[in-house]
Amino acid sequence: MNARKWLLGIVATLGLAAPLTASAQGELVLYCTVQEEWCRPMVAAFEKATGIKVLMTRKSSGEFYAQIKAEAANPRGDIWWGGTGDPHLQAAEEGLTEPYKSPKLAELQDWAVRQAEASQFRTVGIYAGALGYSYNTEQLKKKNIPEPKCWSDLIKPAFKDEVQVANPNSSGTSYTMLATMVQLMGEDKAFEYLAALHKNINQYTKSGAAPARAAATGESLVGITFQHDAVVQAVGGAPVKIVSPCEGTGYEIGSMSIIKGAKNMDNAKKWYDWALTSEAQSIGAQAKVSYQVPSNKNASAPPQAPKLAEIKLINYDFVKYGSSAERKRLLTKWDKDISTLPK
Repeated sequence: MNARKWLLGIVATLGLAAPLTASAQGELVLYCTVQEEWCRPMVAAFEKATGIKVLMTRKSSGEFYAQIKAEAANPRGDIWWGGTGDPHLQAAEEGLTEPYKSPKLAELQDWAVRQAEASQFRTVGIYAGALGYSYNTEQLKKKNIPEPKCWSDLIKPAFKDEVQVANPNSSGTSYTMLATMVQLMGEDKAFEYLAALHKNINQYTKSGAAPARAAATGESLVGITFQHDAVVQAVGGAPVKIVSPCEGTGYEIGSMSIIKGAKNMDNAKKWYDWALTSEAQSIGAQAKVSYQVPSNKNASAPPQAPKLAEIKLINYDFVKYGSSAERKRLLTKWDKDISTLPK
């Protein structure tokens, strides 16, 4: 028996063969910003395809942006996958993420490529989704409240303590709402609207998708979220109706970025390329937790996904509202003028 066979025999006897194989492929530290139910099958599929061990943490967009900034001198994460594009663009502007031109760019929708170009290829679009809200139809009937169809309906007295939305400091969803209102109404009227809405808010959540779950269970009558988060609840059988507000609404380009100084840079690029494939972008829909429009042209959107062409979308300025200065200014103003208001 030669030395190699003898060593392999000892390794197998000790039960070490599998860990050695896995460690040979290395690790990847993933910061995941979509639902946990979507993060997990993505991780499992990537590990199976590559043999790379993924260490995954799930937080909201604003939380991960703050964490990546805090860890800049000693990065702990390798790749940030999912979440609204605004904080990804802000991280790109501040040099917190790594430029990378994936060979998969040619397969992507124009809006996804524009996201990459706007950031000097420090981020890229992986899905798109429109902002809106959902309401619990059973609770609405029980409370005998007229059906809401517009943003303006949510500030009516009938909806006092009936609306739930996330805090824009922690949630990319809610920051998108803040920026949408400013673009839709003008800044002064937008903050007047948010002050009026504040009177009807029962809770500012940390997660952007949480209000959709609250509306589904009846914990809240209305939940302001991206529409695809509400679709998840509807497909699961919840008595909710999804609204594209009559005045118009904003949308997100969910994004992906490689963290600057990533300790597992090669594996981060492998995830990046893999996550842009049509196969990877179909995983969320197969798991019935993703109803966004995927960025790969060859990936089919789930039939239940909101049809962006049928929604009155504003011309959302991703560059301006994804900039560090504008984001900081609007959040500071929201903290000062809205969050401190009495109920």
